[in-house]
Amino acid sequence: MSNRFIELAAPGLAALKPYVPGKPLSELERELGIRDSIKLASNENPLGPSPAVRRAIEAELDDLTRYPDGGAFALRQAIAERHGVRPTAVTVGNGSNDVLDMVARAFLWPGRESLFSQYAFAVYPISSMAVGAQAVVAPARDYGHDLDALRARVTDRTGVVWIANPNNPTGTLLREGELREFAVSLPADVICVIDEAYFEYVDDDAYPDTSRWLAEFDNLIVTRTFSKAFGLAALRVGYGVSHPDVADLLNRVRQPFNVDSLAQVAALAALKDDDYLRRSVAANARGMQQLVDGVERLGLDYIASYGNFLTVDLGRDAGEVDRALLRQGVITRPIANYGLPEHLRISIGLEAENARFLDALERVL
Repeated sequence: MSNRFIELAAPGLAALKPYVPGKPLSELERELGIRDSIKLASNENPLGPSPAVRRAIEAELDDLTRYPDGGAFALRQAIAERHGVRPTAVTVGNGSNDVLDMVARAFLWPGRESLFSQYAFAVYPISSMAVGAQAVVAPARDYGHDLDALRARVTDRTGVVWIANPNNPTGTLLREGELREFAVSLPADVICVIDEAYFEYVDDDAYPDTSRWLAEFDNLIVTRTFSKAFGLAALRVGYGVSHPDVADLLNRVRQPFNVDSLAQVAALAALKDDDYLRRSVAANARGMQQLVDGVERLGLDYIASYGNFLTVDLGRDAGEVDRALLRQGVITRPIANYGLPEHLRISIGLEAENARFLDALERVL
C-alpha cells in the first residue's frame, strides 16, 4: 500500500522497510488460541535474569519517580574499567542498536556512503538510509564478511564501515589477523564499527577483543550489549567504546536519559556476576551442540555459528516451515528479509525447548 505522506518524508525512507522483530509469545497464543508455546526467534538468553540483577532492580524501585542519571556515571565507570579505557571513551545506549544509530547520525549524511556486507544486521541499512546516506553492500563469502570485497568498495565518499563479529543472522566469525589487516587498510577518515553483540559466546583463541585496539585505531568504534549473554534484553542497555573525541560526538546526538535507572543498575550487577555469565555461556554451548546434532540427524545443512543461534538451510521455503512450526507453538525466525528465503534462524533455548523444536521440525519436514 502506498503512503501518501512519503513525499514529505526524508529521502532515504522511501526505500526502507520497518525492522520486523520476532513474534511475541502472547501474540502467537492469542492468534492461534494455544498455550505453552516457546520462542526461539530473537536470540534471547533462556536462563532468565540472575538473582543479583533482580536484587539490584528491586532496590531501585522506590526511585522510579526520578529521572535516571543522564550520564550513567557508575555504569560508564564500570564499563571503562572492564575495557581498560577512560570513561570519556564510553557511550551508553538503549541497547547497542541505539549506539549504532548514533554512529549513523554523527558520521553519515546525504552524499556519504555506508558500507556493509551482504547478510549484515538489518540496523545498518535502516540507520544509514534514514539519514540519507547511500547503502553500499559488498557480497558475502561463505555467508560471512568478504573483507577484500569490502575494502574494494571503500571510496572517498565512505563514511562508515560496519562489521558484526560474530555476524547476525549467519553466525560467522572473523579472526584477529584478517580483521586487524582490514582495520589497518582503512583510511583514517573512515569510521570502522565492530559490532560485538555476541562477544561473550565465542570460544576461539583467534577471536579478537577489538576494544583492546582502540589505542591503535582512532577511527574504531566497538559496540557491545547486555541483551544476550547477560540476559537483559527487556531492559535495552548496550554501549560503545571509542576514542574520546569520537565518543564526544556520539554523546552530542545521544538522547537525554536514554538508559533508564533500572537498566543501569541491572547492567552494573550483571557486569559483576561472573557466575551467571559462565552459566549462560555453558548453557549456550550445550544447546548449540544439541541443535547441531539434531539438524544433522534430519539431514539438513547449517551455517556454523559462534553466537547464540543456528541458521539452518531447509532447502525449501522457510516461511512455509515457520508457519507450520507456529501452529505447533514454536516460534523461530525465517530470514527471507536478509536474502535467505530457505533459511531459518533458531535461537538457543533451554534443553527441553531445543528438543521440542527439533521434534516439531521433524514432524513438519
